[in-house]
Amino acid sequence: MAISAYYFDGKTSKRFVVEFSVMSNIAYVSGDLQFATPLADLRFSERSRHAVRKVSFPDGAYLEIQDRSAFNAMLDDLGFRDSLVVRMQQSWRGTLLALLITVAVLVLGYLYGLPAASKAIAYALPVSVERSIGHGTLALLDKHVMSPTALPIERRQEITDRFRSLTPPKPGEPGYELVFRKGNVGPNAFALPSGQIVLTDEIVELVKDDDAIMGILAHELGHLHERHLMRRIVQTSTVGAVATLLFGDVSSVVANIPTVMLDMKYSRDAEQEADDYAIAMLKKNGISLSKFAMVFEKLSAKIGEPAPYLASHPASAERIAHINAAQ
Repeated sequence: MAISAYYFDGKTSKRFVVEFSVMSNIAYVSGDLQFATPLADLRFSERSRHAVRKVSFPDGAYLEIQDRSAFNAMLDDLGFRDSLVVRMQQSWRGTLLALLITVAVLVLGYLYGLPAASKAIAYALPVSVERSIGHGTLALLDKHVMSPTALPIERRQEITDRFRSLTPPKPGEPGYELVFRKGNVGPNAFALPSGQIVLTDEIVELVKDDDAIMGILAHELGHLHERHLMRRIVQTSTVGAVATLLFGDVSSVVANIPTVMLDMKYSRDAEQEADDYAIAMLKKNGISLSKFAMVFEKLSAKIGEPAPYLASHPASAERIAHINAAQ
């Protein structure tokens, strides 16, 4: 069986009209050119519904087959079989199965693999790495967002001494620095990668209870102890890289949408872990958990609840119920 084809030498654009045939494991080219070569030296392109099939020669030359049906029949007669991947590509069932498997791997990797890997990486890195990432963060916030505290120095020292007197619930308490600020962030407290725990004047004035303030600070210490900051950096970077791989080179705004949306789940988990750390610390030091729950009651009454599907923190009612259940 001779099959019509075009021959290209791989060096010029000149096209030769030829016929391709095989006998006794020898491939023959006849027409504008005539030569023979062992069949084993040839490479055949994958079967496709629409693309031209090619036969490649060791010297870089190749044939473009004109009659795909006849060529496929020839390969079948010669005992060539497409790989499993190629056969699946030609089947809508195989394509659907591959898609489902890919989605399942991504979902399971996101839900279980990524958090575990991020935690392992975060704990493997020295604390100094996390601290260096956060270096200068407080100075930046002081320049643009916050201002010096108005709390009397005696009050600040009282809070600091009380918190330092508490026994942490787990060994390996992270190094931290308690700092006080006033500014546009309202009643708030947060831990920075550089190890500072920032407590605003507004939240001290809002809760008006030292036991409640201890719960707030214990929560932020939990973030530092569990390395949530570094874990989130690793997770966000990984999700961003996968999103770019899947969706291609898109604008930074669009590319960041899946990163931000997917990262919300991890932020909620981190808040849960930090709440559990605070609960354990308060119980270990004989402080009523009702004071910690009171923090979220007052915050909810003061600033309300964020949109439920975009909230990076669990709802206050959910957190209050979790704290009360631990009493």
